[in-house]
Amino acid sequence: MKKIVVVLLIAVSFSALSQPSRYTVSNAHSHNDYEQKDPFWSAYNTGFGSIEADIFLIGGTLLVAHDTRELMANKRTLAQLYLEPLVQCLMKNNGYPYADSTRDLQLLIDIKSDSIHTLETLIQNLRTYDVIMNSKRLHWVITGNRPDPSLFTTYPSFITFDGVLSKQYTQEELSKIAMLSDEWKKYTSWYGPGELPKTDLKKIQAAVKKSEKLQKPVRFWGAPDTKAFWAMLMKWKAGFINTDHIPDLGNFLSQQTK
Repeated sequence: MKKIVVVLLIAVSFSALSQPSRYTVSNAHSHNDYEQKDPFWSAYNTGFGSIEADIFLIGGTLLVAHDTRELMANKRTLAQLYLEPLVQCLMKNNGYPYADSTRDLQLLIDIKSDSIHTLETLIQNLRTYDVIMNSKRLHWVITGNRPDPSLFTTYPSFITFDGVLSKQYTQEELSKIAMLSDEWKKYTSWYGPGELPKTDLKKIQAAVKKSEKLQKPVRFWGAPDTKAFWAMLMKWKAGFINTDHIPDLGNFLSQQTK
C-alpha cells in the first residue's frame, strides 16, 4: 500500500507540468547542460525546472560527457558538476532546491553506458547524500539507456523514467514514467523558416494530445531552438521547452509572465 501511495504522489507532482496553464522558467529544460560554460549553475541561476546530464560508468565512477572522446578529454564527475552543487543549494534553502519552497527541480540523467550497472551506481551515489534523499522537490528522471520498462517498478520511489512518446506502456510502467520525450525528426523534417507542413503538424499535435491524455509532460529533442519554435511549443502546451541557449530562453519565458 505504501508503494502505491508513493507512486501516486510522484504522478501528482509531475502532472502539474503536463498541461501548463502558463509558462515560466519552470518549463525550461537545459539540454546537455554539462556543455555549458558554467554547468548546473547557469541553468539553476536562471531558474530552470529541468537540467540534463549524460553519464558513463567508468571504473566505478560516474563521469559526465556526451561521448567517449569527450569523456577521456575531461573526466568530469557527476558528483563534482551536479551532486555537490545540489547539496549546496539544498543546504542553503532548508532542503528545497530553490528558495521558493514550491519550486521543483528535475535532473534528467541520460545514461550512456550499461543501463543496469550505471543506474545502480547512480542510486548508490544519491543515497550517500541525506539532504538529496530527503528533498521532496528534487526529481530524478532516467533517460538514454534505460532498463526494460517491465523493470521500472523494481526501482526505488525516487527514481522515475523518461518514456518514449511513440511507444506504448502498461499502466504499471506508466506509474514510473515522469515524462515523455521523442526526437523531433520522427515527426517532421521541418526546421524552419517557413510554415510547418499541415500533415506533420497533425502528427505532432496528436502526439502532444497523447501526452496530455496520459498526464505526462512532453519534450521534443533535436528540435529547432528558436523563439518562434518556443512559441509553437507553448501553443501546443508541451511540458518542457528544450534548449541549449539558457539566457535566451530564460529571458523569453520571463517576458511571458509580465
